[in-house]
Amino acid sequence: MKYLEPIVETSYLSAVNASQYRRIMRIFFNEYEKMHFQLYKEDILEKMREDERYADYSMEQLKLDLDALVSWKNLSTLQDPKRVYTIAEYKNKQYRYTMTEYALEIERMTVRLENLFVESGSLSTNLFSRLAENLAQTPLMREKSPKETNEWWKNIYEDFRRLNQDYKDYLREFYSDRSEKLLKSVEFILHKDRFISYLKEFVQELQNHAGRISGILQQNGECVEKELLEKVVQSELEIPHALSEQPETREEQIRQNIHGQWLSMKEWFIGTEVRPAESERILEITNDIIRSIIQNAALIVQSQNWGVSRKDDYFKFLDMFARCETMEDAHRLSAHVFGVQHVAHFKANAQRSTDRISSSVYEEDAMEYCLKPHTRTYRQRKDKTGFYDRTMEKLIQKNKYLHQMEEERHMIMKYIHDGRLEVSGINETVDSRVRFVLLRWVTIASLNSERKGRTEYGQEFRLIQKKGSCVLKCEDGDLIMPNYVLEFLS
Repeated sequence: MKYLEPIVETSYLSAVNASQYRRIMRIFFNEYEKMHFQLYKEDILEKMREDERYADYSMEQLKLDLDALVSWKNLSTLQDPKRVYTIAEYKNKQYRYTMTEYALEIERMTVRLENLFVESGSLSTNLFSRLAENLAQTPLMREKSPKETNEWWKNIYEDFRRLNQDYKDYLREFYSDRSEKLLKSVEFILHKDRFISYLKEFVQELQNHAGRISGILQQNGECVEKELLEKVVQSELEIPHALSEQPETREEQIRQNIHGQWLSMKEWFIGTEVRPAESERILEITNDIIRSIIQNAALIVQSQNWGVSRKDDYFKFLDMFARCETMEDAHRLSAHVFGVQHVAHFKANAQRSTDRISSSVYEEDAMEYCLKPHTRTYRQRKDKTGFYDRTMEKLIQKNKYLHQMEEERHMIMKYIHDGRLEVSGINETVDSRVRFVLLRWVTIASLNSERKGRTEYGQEFRLIQKKGSCVLKCEDGDLIMPNYVLEFLS
């Protein structure tokens, strides 16, 4: 397979004189950005000597380095006959050098790597609304020209690509070693609320728009795949290109690329039978990160509190209480140390010395109460005893539960007539369990975009909402609710 062969064009990044080669390629890349596509040796040498490290760089060294870059296919040469004035100059071949396509992408990659920690990812919430608005125009694109359809598709996929890449880059930072150390540092507590607010805003926008985008993709999927994507392919084929290494396979490659873009966006919002939608996974990952941030902050605060020792203060207060001559003095010191007391009543299973309810705790005898350590590792010592066989108790509880489920089933099934359950048609007072089952079915269908659901008895139904409202009479009161009809599918 050709794409698994070694990439010769990357040799200059790890060669012996890599610094010289990279300096030359960076000069070509900077000039390319200024629309200077072809350079002479003299121009390159002048740019090289602008750097103090290459002040003594000679033309002979430059020729050797350029020849190496040409052999690695990073540069291509073009002889310039206009600058030839003698036969010797013609033999020396005055070349103009230009970057190849591979070298251009490799140099872009190196620039990207240099700025990797400067350009951090972000969670842009505007991309969701823009995606939904552009996808909503799908039916209108059937009447547009291939060129307009191509522009529409490029806007959609560019927003989707940015959304997909940005959220991965941003959330990746929370799983790196540096981030793990930062989340456990004291300085992070100051920024905790900003992170949580930022992530929650992204989650809310995703929840608000993911369902809408998923519905649009499902509704217009056939139109996009059979008509609009073919228009995009046709528009791409009409764009003239100066170079094309494989003209006979170009159409098939473009078609596979565009259909692959559509499939990736579809799986991102809808998912497949094998794996859930990527949008659902993002919600789980983001919630885990928020949970981790809160837990780390709580542990940091707790560890700080553990580090504070008030042992000396307690000894000082105990000594002062011991020196109090009367109970009144002890009360005054307690009020000064602890402030206004928050009354808490503790009840112990012990015999009191008096039954009077008006007696003060200071008038009764002291009681002893065993306190347990407030540590996570503490486990109460258990005596070795046998165990009881509770098979019969479990069987009784199971039969009781099944009996209750069967009762609920009979209670709800008697309101279904001809495959329909009309809430407004229930005139009698129903049990509260019937209300719970009805509301549970309505909730299940309301969360589905097709307004369908399935009961715990295996019946599939569709929820229909009629105009107006109705009153469901229950044992514990009347419930005013929309006029729903549950239509069971055979």
